[in-house]
Amino acid sequence: MPSTRRHFLKTTAVTAGGLQAAGFEQGARSANDRIQFATIGWGIMGSEDTRTAASVPGTKLVAVCDIYQGRLVRAQEVYGKDLFVTRDYREVLARKDVDAVIIATPDHWHARIAIDAMEAGKDVYIQKPMVQRVEEGMPLIEAARRTKRIVQVGSQRVSNAVYAKARELYLSGAIGELNMVEAWWDRNSVLGAWQYSIPPDASPQTVDWDRFLGHAPKRPFDPVRVFRWRNYRDYGTGVAGDLFVHLFSGLHFVLDSLGPVRIFAAGGLRYWKDGRDVPDVMVGLYDYEKGKSHPAFNLALRVNFVNGAGENSGFRFTGSEGVLTVDRGVTLVRVPPERDPGTSAGAFDSETQKKILAEHRKKHPPREATTASMEGSSEERWLPPRGYSDQYEHHVNFFQAVRTRQPVTEDAVFGFRAAAPAVLSNTSYFGGKTVRWDPEKMAVKA
Repeated sequence: MPSTRRHFLKTTAVTAGGLQAAGFEQGARSANDRIQFATIGWGIMGSEDTRTAASVPGTKLVAVCDIYQGRLVRAQEVYGKDLFVTRDYREVLARKDVDAVIIATPDHWHARIAIDAMEAGKDVYIQKPMVQRVEEGMPLIEAARRTKRIVQVGSQRVSNAVYAKARELYLSGAIGELNMVEAWWDRNSVLGAWQYSIPPDASPQTVDWDRFLGHAPKRPFDPVRVFRWRNYRDYGTGVAGDLFVHLFSGLHFVLDSLGPVRIFAAGGLRYWKDGRDVPDVMVGLYDYEKGKSHPAFNLALRVNFVNGAGENSGFRFTGSEGVLTVDRGVTLVRVPPERDPGTSAGAFDSETQKKILAEHRKKHPPREATTASMEGSSEERWLPPRGYSDQYEHHVNFFQAVRTRQPVTEDAVFGFRAAAPAVLSNTSYFGGKTVRWDPEKMAVKA
């Protein structure tokens, strides 16, 4: 009979035992043995990453960099007047008391600052997408290999117990042979569409405009571009780099996949016609060839910034024997195979119909409908405990790697294999073409 079971996922990283295993024993190390970190880019994600990282035992924030003076003031309001603050990230990298940096700048600065940080001997936690342009990927990977620094990309799904459970179920064969994956992220809010607040004091005096632009095209000061930079191709990567990359990261982790071989994206600017030059609705289709842990399959992604049903995101892994849905938890649904496949005898003449039906009844005799003979689907649901935070676990994993020098899951190679199909979705969308990608060599195919 149909059954529904709920399970609660066990997590360790947020427990005392998990922290001890990670090398963060409370009181077991002197203050001088703490991992001291700095944040470069103290906006929405930068300040949130800082708060999370500073809550990990055995860590201390020692410096903050941002090109807007008001954020430096706020950082000192939160963490004390003794906190070192600057508009120039190179001053942070020159400090000998900085062991690691969190990079949460606009996308167009990610690769340059990450490479400079590694060259300066710092370990790096870099917000997604790892790169703004696909040609930035290999130089960053090579810098990580050359300097032997820890690099963790900030797509926290790879540290999420929910995705670990989905991976476990998939690899155990719970859904049979995979054939298709659907993933989506829908929003319906002003902030969700990147309409962030602009401080009234924003001016060339309070904002280092030239430093913000970096290698982007030169133009007159515009505070909208500074504080809503995700809306512009010069500095960001649109919905693909902001949200597709999360979906690629989760997918690749669950399936142990290297990435797609063919990329096609479409969409448009449907609602937020506010001067932005990136779409607010985007869909992508991707072909994956056979990999180490999966057969060939197709992926469909969707991001919509105008969804009247509100915000939600998730995955649906469809296989020959079941469907695995991943959202805030994991749901596995399996339907028993058909005992009687039926026939298409009605398309033939009467005599042929009789023969087909007679043979069919021999193989599939009618079953009496009783409570014992009735069949139904099974459903199981796994949920994390209340208050669970994958972002916290992701930072714990980073600082554990900094301390032990053991590799992380979402290193520069994994990060690039998630970022590349995301930014190449933009290449497809704006170029109106299909892009071919070699996920093993991490290179665009001609």
